[in-house]
Amino acid sequence: MTINSIAYSSNLARSVLLITASLLPVAAFSDEVVLKAADGSVNVVGELLDFVDDNYVIRTSLGEFRISASRVRCEGDACPKFDTTVADVVFAGSETVGLGMMPLLLSGYASFLDADASVKATDNEREVLANFVGEGGYGEELGSYLVSSTTSGDAFTRLLDDSAQIGMASRRITPDEARELRADGAGNMIDPSQEHVIAVDSLVVIVHPDNNVEAISIEQLGEVYSGAITNWNELGGADMPINVIDRQSASGTHSIFMQAIFGENADTIEQIGEVAEDNNDMAAKVFADPAAIGYVGYAFQRGASSLALVNECGIRTIPDAFSAKTEEYPLQRRLYMYNRSDNLTVASDDFLKYATSSDADGVIAKSGFIDLGVKIRNVEMEGPRAKQLLEPDADPYESSVMREMLRQMLDYDRLSTTFRFATGSSRMDERGIIDMSRLLSFLETQPAGTTIMFVGFTDSAGAFDGNRSLSSQRAASVAQTFSEFAGDRISQFELASTGYGEIAPVACNTAELGRAINRRVEVWVKPPN
Repeated sequence: MTINSIAYSSNLARSVLLITASLLPVAAFSDEVVLKAADGSVNVVGELLDFVDDNYVIRTSLGEFRISASRVRCEGDACPKFDTTVADVVFAGSETVGLGMMPLLLSGYASFLDADASVKATDNEREVLANFVGEGGYGEELGSYLVSSTTSGDAFTRLLDDSAQIGMASRRITPDEARELRADGAGNMIDPSQEHVIAVDSLVVIVHPDNNVEAISIEQLGEVYSGAITNWNELGGADMPINVIDRQSASGTHSIFMQAIFGENADTIEQIGEVAEDNNDMAAKVFADPAAIGYVGYAFQRGASSLALVNECGIRTIPDAFSAKTEEYPLQRRLYMYNRSDNLTVASDDFLKYATSSDADGVIAKSGFIDLGVKIRNVEMEGPRAKQLLEPDADPYESSVMREMLRQMLDYDRLSTTFRFATGSSRMDERGIIDMSRLLSFLETQPAGTTIMFVGFTDSAGAFDGNRSLSSQRAASVAQTFSEFAGDRISQFELASTGYGEIAPVACNTAELGRAINRRVEVWVKPPN
């Protein structure tokens, strides 16, 4: 019986099993174990009969169960012991990546290698060990992979003390962490050979399913997490106190959330409410409490209801795959893997190449995260962008540029590939190289004669004409870089570029986060006539 087939009665089963165990003679418990799932969905006590095909076979008062070792941790003297000291690759860091993605990603990597993967939880909490055997399980051992899931901060601590080859992070490395590692001989941690974007994720604000509040503004969310708003009736809900659930301050999820809500003041906000250990714990606490509010990665909602977000400009957004890929959803983050330059083994390098390739996209999506594959969206006259460009109150000069963009836009479809820049810079950010490769692979599936248009935009800081000129320069620079990157593989296409400056913002320009989102080059495509 699988873990899902018994999870429906996990609470009842837990109570019955524990009560039954207390009534049996002590002699009957020489082989007793406790099987615990990290998300709390299973907690079974019984006699361990066997461990076969990566499944625990356990006898309980409710019958005999087979439970996958990849989903539960075994506690008790009778539990099998797994040797974790000889793992070929050790991953450490963010539980968002380690618990949410790595078990499936390792299984997918094994399939990519035509290997059989034995994935099991060790006797250490939040730790998973995978062993690969080639030729579908009939060949030689290919390697072992140990995943230790804690916080993003631990990724860099473990890289620093050389106890892990790959660090997992749900936030970007900080300058202090990068400098400390560089001083230790680890190399340039933001070089593309050491910093790897593997997926994007939306942080979802969640409430109990019975809560009738459907949307919350960024400002209101800040007031909730700073203690200024304390009752749901202030948000249009029932008259009951808000129970705030937060994450520990070392969590990358907490860091991304606080920066997005409070910006440069994030470090001054005192933490209030209950603290959840991880995403699963957060979702469980919110699902069990009608008055609770929390936030989790997109893959971890687990039955809780998500709230739409309204920014200070009145734009209402919900997390979907396209907005996540373009990184235009307000609570957005990238998921990373990092490695030192001085201890990158063949096994580590091969895994990183797989994890950042299109071969891993399906597994990443199955895990509930957003892969880096390219998606296409048709432009509609009734869509929000077209309506934005028809704004009747715009300045006449700016209106002429809006109409120009609208006329051109209607001949094209937009791709999710979006390149972004630092303030006043023409240098792409850390995701740019990966997006170049993904874009090229996508375009090679398009018909000859397709026009590829690189379209630049800026934030609103500075003069209108100066911003348009800067956006055109950035678009031309990206088009040139892409042309050099692709070589003769795109000779059958027509490349063009243009810029529209500060019009058609996708975020508010009132804070740095919104301005950073607006500094972008989009990719549009037009099929041949």
